[in-house]
Amino acid sequence: MPTADATDWGFASELEDVSGAVAIVGIGDADYTRASGRTTREIAAQATERALADAGLRPADVDGLMYVPFSGDQFAARDFHAHFGTSHALWESERGGGMVWAGSAPHDAALAIRSGRASCVLNTFAVAWATQRSQMVGGPGQVHAEDMIKRQLEVPFGWFPQPVYFATIARRHMHEFGTTAEQLGAIAVACRRHAGLTPSAVMRDRPLSLADYLASPLIVDPFRKEDCCLISDGGAAYIMTSLERARDLRQPVVAVLGVGVGNSRTGTYWSQQGAFTSTPQVFAAPGAFAMAGLGPGDVDVLACYDPFTIVSLMQIEDMGFCPKGEGGPFVAGERLHFDTGTLPYNTHGGMLSHAYVLGIAHVVEIVRQLRHHAAAQVRAAEIGVYGGYTGPQASTLVLARR
Repeated sequence: MPTADATDWGFASELEDVSGAVAIVGIGDADYTRASGRTTREIAAQATERALADAGLRPADVDGLMYVPFSGDQFAARDFHAHFGTSHALWESERGGGMVWAGSAPHDAALAIRSGRASCVLNTFAVAWATQRSQMVGGPGQVHAEDMIKRQLEVPFGWFPQPVYFATIARRHMHEFGTTAEQLGAIAVACRRHAGLTPSAVMRDRPLSLADYLASPLIVDPFRKEDCCLISDGGAAYIMTSLERARDLRQPVVAVLGVGVGNSRTGTYWSQQGAFTSTPQVFAAPGAFAMAGLGPGDVDVLACYDPFTIVSLMQIEDMGFCPKGEGGPFVAGERLHFDTGTLPYNTHGGMLSHAYVLGIAHVVEIVRQLRHHAAAQVRAAEIGVYGGYTGPQASTLVLARR
């Protein structure tokens, strides 16, 4: 088995320095629910309306639009114009949305603003996977099931779907580093506590103790259902503009200081990745922190894309908050809690307990924390980081109150 610290399995994308070039000036959450009967475009439109209201902007002020580069049902220019009754020119980019792109979209928006292609850029992402679930469509399971290589070489051997992939990775992490169920449980408990304080969280009225977690039956060893993300309807939006213009708008300025993107050479085929217990944050985080002129020790609040507890733990390691293999002891107890922890983590509840909208709500939460408007507010938070993830890629976004 290749060693976990091997670095030939991935690489960092080359990005232009955009530190201080843009700020996030408007944020909006759609309603986060179980199956609601809404479409993704309806959800994204609601989030956009709320982001515009938050920023004090009109639809006509937006001249750039970003959304995810797949699925075909996101909030594109035609949908924006149809919903708001506008017709002005919009710069469009499919390098936005959730997941990795929730963290890297500010880089591309900064370049568009710098070059004069846009001045005010909206990034949106929405899902209606809870509604679609009864039809057995939508969600990451369908995407992976339709992959030809997975269908031929993984599914027949039982290595499918995502909980099975990451349970295998979790078991390997336990084998290599001594990680325990109690340590994975600490992540789930922290996220559930934060969700309980967040009015928009799907699991806000479902408390979870470590004893509850350990008493929950295994669904795929070593995972319990509490180790796995929700399936939700919901979405979010955020608006970016130049730092200079941001100072004239209504909200406290939250500036983009650093962006990094890392890549795995084996893509979604985790079984082939040499560093089986690592994520591409190994390659994303150093560049983002270097661009920002900061390090992990400067971070007041962290939000990471968290489909499973083990992915949280591995990203915390790979972003440099602790050495590789020491993530288990690092997250144990209340280390991740917003008020008693040393690294407040997913303070809205994350995808484990807030809603599964693939990371864009994490960025909204970091902005809210840096404005000092969050429900589970970290005291005097000044620097916040989002870690995006898809498997093949990871992104690191460093934000600061200015």
